[in-house]
Amino acid sequence: QVQLVESGGGLVQPGGSLTLSCTASGFTLDHYVIGWFRQAPGLEREGVSCIDNTDSSPYYADSVKGRYTISRDNTKSTVYLQIHSLEPEDTAVYYCAAGEPITDVQPMCVMILGAYDYWGQGTQVTVSS
Repeated sequence: QVQLVESGGGLVQPGGSLTLSCTASGFTLDHYVIGWFRQAPGLEREGVSCIDNTDSSPYYADSVKGRYTISRDNTKSTVYLQIHSLEPEDTAVYYCAAGEPITDVQPMCVMILGAYDYWGQGTQVTVSS
């Protein structure tokens, strides 16, 4: 059974840090690119970062560049998203997703929901004092 499970969310004060984890089971993680998306209340789900499956090249949305770091450990079937200098605007449910590599872009991932085949259930991140 293909499954992605996010963890690591919680309540954090502004300026704090979090590391989200996305653990895969039921498929070979290193065959897939992984994307992280977030959805705040009343807003559409948006992509924040993705990571290539070959050389782990990352992509970051402009809104998170410099504060978010994505990485992967295929031996643990896990992808991580470190978030630093958290802001209230980062409050959202964070989802990870797995998709086929897009070979005509570099890194071989895109922040388009339809490009991903498997989704986790999400983990809540709340930034508040």
